[in-house]
Amino acid sequence: MDEKKEKLIIDGNAFYELDLECLEVKRRAREEAEKRKRQKRQRK
Repeated sequence: MDEKKEKLIIDGNAFYELDLECLEVKRRAREEAEKRKRQKRQRK
């Protein structure tokens, strides 16, 4: 079975197609930024 790469969201008359790979990259980047921020705070 193929891995899903997109998700369709229907909201009333609007619909959105989300790129799941892009969301994963953004999530990882956000986690790394939070990790660096915590490390920086601990050094003070």
